[in-house]
Order: sequence, then C-alpha cells, then structure tokens
Amino acid sequence: MEAVVFVFSLLDCCALIFLSVYFIITLSDLECDYINARSCCSKLNKWVIPELIGHTVVTVLMLISLHWFIFLLNLPVATWNIYRYIMVPSGNMGVFDPTEIHNRGQLKSHMKEAMIKLGFHLLCFFMYLYSMILALIND
Repeated sequence: MEAVVFVFSLLDCCALIFLSVYFIITLSDLECDYINARSCCSKLNKWVIPELIGHTVVTVLMLISLHWFIFLLNLPVATWNIYRYIMVPSGNMGVFDPTEIHNRGQLKSHMKEAMIKLGFHLLCFFMYLYSMILALIND
C-alpha cells in the first residue's frame, strides 16, 4: 500500500513540475512581450485550480498514510496555494489578473514564485522516488 501512495505522489509531482515549467515559460513570454497580458493570464488561471487540487491531494494523502515529515513539508505550499486562491480580490480575472500583472512588480513576484515551486517540486520528486524505491524493496 505504501508503494502505491508514493507512485501516485510521484506521478502527481511530475504533473506539478510540468505546470511549474509551463507557468515559467508563459510568464517569461509575457515579460518579453511575445504574448499579451490577457491571453497570458487566461492561460495561467486555467491551471491554478488543477495545481491547487493536485498539491492538496498529495498533502492529504501523506496525512492519511501517516508520513508526517512529508506532510509537514507539503503543508506550507498547499496552504499558500489555497490562501492565494481565496484572497483574489472581487472583480479580478483570477490569481493572475491582466490589469494588475504589470503593476507593483507582480510579474517578477509571480515568476519568483513559479521558480520556487519548481525547486520545491523537484526536491519532492526525488524524495518520492527514494521513498517509492524504499517501499518496494521493503515489500
């Protein structure tokens, strides 16, 4: 059962790494003016909820399977994703809003957040891979 948990977590982590790279590429395209702000934000907002669900599912799965260290490692990022989604001001298009993305350095902060998430998901990928191999050997 433990191996199944880590296989699912590994697959979910691969999807989250893909999303982080997609966010970085899309935001850098906006930064270089290859796409406009409206289409960039529309593309990114489409993937905010799947990212939120994917990360929250893994966090809850680690809580249920009693992997406390991994749960506590994932909890701040999952909480940040939920907080960021809940605190979207009314009238905004979503987490990424085309009218505000160039104001107050939001583009740079979104880019920095995507880079941090990419590093975090890469760390989790190797941690899940190690845990999966360990669980398969112990079974």
